[in-house]
Amino acid sequence: MYKRLLDYIAYIDEQTAKERLEKLSEKEIEALTRQLLTQISFFQHERFIHLIVMSLFAVIAIIVLVALVYFKTLSMLLLFVMLLVLLFPYIIHYYHLENGTQKLYTYYDRIIGETFGVQNKE
Repeated sequence: MYKRLLDYIAYIDEQTAKERLEKLSEKEIEALTRQLLTQISFFQHERFIHLIVMSLFAVIAIIVLVALVYFKTLSMLLLFVMLLVLLFPYIIHYYHLENGTQKLYTYYDRIIGETFGVQNKE
């Protein structure tokens, strides 16, 4: 999913370059905007699902950590380590999805700014 996001960011960056946007017709800009909003919604959905899964793993890891402190068994330690091994890649993946989706918002702002003369305040 992250590779797909990076590929789409590269594509939309090329499509929303100022020189390119100026050459597009109103219908082409409208189509590009619809496509971008569709892709944003796909990535938002993916981001939301990964947030739920990541949060679930974090809660389970905390429960196992409490059980580890209480029971002090090797099996609890192994389970806790396995959960951490899964949790950290999820955190990293979610981080990339979040930042990539936020970056897509800036491209939307760029299209709207060029089309309607709205300036981005960042």
